[in-house]
Amino acid sequence: KKDYFIEGVFMQSEIKNRNGRVYPKDVMKKEVARYNKEFVEKDRAFGELGHPDGPTINLDKVSHMITKLEEDGNNYVGRAKILTTPNGQIVRNLIDDGAKLGVSSKGLGSLEQKYGARVVKSNYQLATAGDIVAETSAPE
Repeated sequence: KKDYFIEGVFMQSEIKNRNGRVYPKDVMKKEVARYNKEFVEKDRAFGELGHPDGPTINLDKVSHMITKLEEDGNNYVGRAKILTTPNGQIVRNLIDDGAKLGVSSKGLGSLEQKYGARVVKSNYQLATAGDIVAETSAPE
């Protein structure tokens, strides 16, 4: 039995993503600190395979647990352990078969139209730093 992990850029701030949103650095920094304290440090930072609607984490769809999320310039680099749940097994099989997977964050908050983008406001709350997806909204 071997453990599987995914690592890389989980989120980006100060750049317009493919969904037309910009996450300001100060908003992201504050929310990642809260998420780390309340979820990552308590082994409760789960993500799902796919990107379901709504902010709720459905335990029957969980595929991984985020174990690290750190600031690196305007990026937030993460590490997640792939679990042995049914959806985790699908992710493991995809990795074994050579699939390139991405991560997409999910949260709630208000948006403000400015600079030709929808800018995330300070009431943003991160639900998960990453669901595993085939295509991400973050440009990098």
